[in-house]
Amino acid sequence: MDISILIQTFIAVFVLADAVGNIPIVLVLTKGMMPDQRNKVIDKAIIIAIAVLLLFAFAGQIILNYLEISIGSLRVAGGLLLLLIALQMLRGELDQPIIEEGRDVAITPLALPLLAGPGTLTTVMLLMSKSQSPHIAVAVGILGAMFITWLILRLANLIDQWIGAEGGVIVTQLLGFLLAALAVEIGSTGIRELFLS
Repeated sequence: MDISILIQTFIAVFVLADAVGNIPIVLVLTKGMMPDQRNKVIDKAIIIAIAVLLLFAFAGQIILNYLEISIGSLRVAGGLLLLLIALQMLRGELDQPIIEEGRDVAITPLALPLLAGPGTLTTVMLLMSKSQSPHIAVAVGILGAMFITWLILRLANLIDQWIGAEGGVIVTQLLGFLLAALAVEIGSTGIRELFLS
């Protein structure tokens, strides 16, 4: 097993998943849920993110080539998805648990594109092509990074109790604005890749 590839994968996936930065978003998306419900959402999101990352690590380039999808297009789609969530946050439409509205936030947007976004998917595909036998190293790096991410996201319940209801409203508005900016950044990077490369 290539230890340097393992370390690179672990660091890249952990940094791009941004567990600490995503805690407030987890709180907003799971507002109104009991702690055990929130934990189930986090567990499911991590499992889906791991599955998607492993799929893209081993077969991502084949899938994208077959469907004729570029990384730029992935970025634009991910940016639009996040922008829609950000607009809901800014308009105060996330006061009820989204899971009751027939939508599962564990899949979108937590697993995709927050934990396993275009940047992370691209990175694991590139790391797979870096050495002759990176497969085990990349897989272990992904699993290690996602385990630490899971541990950090589980702290969301403690933070929720600490900030309270009024703090939650302020955090929602602030994060809606920041998430909108992040969405535009991801989308504009994709647009540049599509039209200027």
